[in-house]
Amino acid sequence: TNCFTVILLTFQTNILTELKNWKFDFMQHHKLQMRQEKEKHAAQVKQLQNEVENLKELLHTYEISISRKDEVITNLTRALGKQKERVELMRKFSLWRIQHVKAKQEEYANRIADAHFRTALMKKVWAAWRSVSEVKWKDKVTRACQLRAEDVCIQLTNDYEAKIAELTATLEQTKAEILRLHSERDQYEDTMKKAFMRGVCALNLEAMTMFQSK
Repeated sequence: TNCFTVILLTFQTNILTELKNWKFDFMQHHKLQMRQEKEKHAAQVKQLQNEVENLKELLHTYEISISRKDEVITNLTRALGKQKERVELMRKFSLWRIQHVKAKQEEYANRIADAHFRTALMKKVWAAWRSVSEVKWKDKVTRACQLRAEDVCIQLTNDYEAKIAELTATLEQTKAEILRLHSERDQYEDTMKKAFMRGVCALNLEAMTMFQSK
């Protein structure tokens, strides 16, 4: 009986010792797992913080890019507005020049008509005066007056022909000026279109460059 009791006590002692060792090992393993989980959690938190900082930097970069894009759009809009004002001024100036040339043409036509009317009237007066002179005056006086009238008519004809030549030269010069203005306007409009396309291409290229660089 005593021997059995000793064996039982020894067995009980061994069991308790084994339980204590198992409990100690379990606690150490649990501490190791807790430390590993804490380290893993800390690493994840640090990674998330780094990602947040990177996202903040990326957001700041996007804000700068958008601001630059808005500035470029504003500048292009302002430039297009100025170009539109210039085209409108050029169009008004061209219309004014055309109206001015038309007014000169009408004035020239009126002068020609007036000269023709005065020439026809002079011929009629001369014919009437000649018919009266042939009755009242002698052939010598009639001849002298006729020569004088012919000299006057020749002088007037020469003067009118010189004036007509001068007005014709002015008209041709004015037509050439109108053609030059139309050509300059077409070139100006073509230059505006090309500048607009270059501005749009530059905007697209700059936007593409900014997005590709990020």
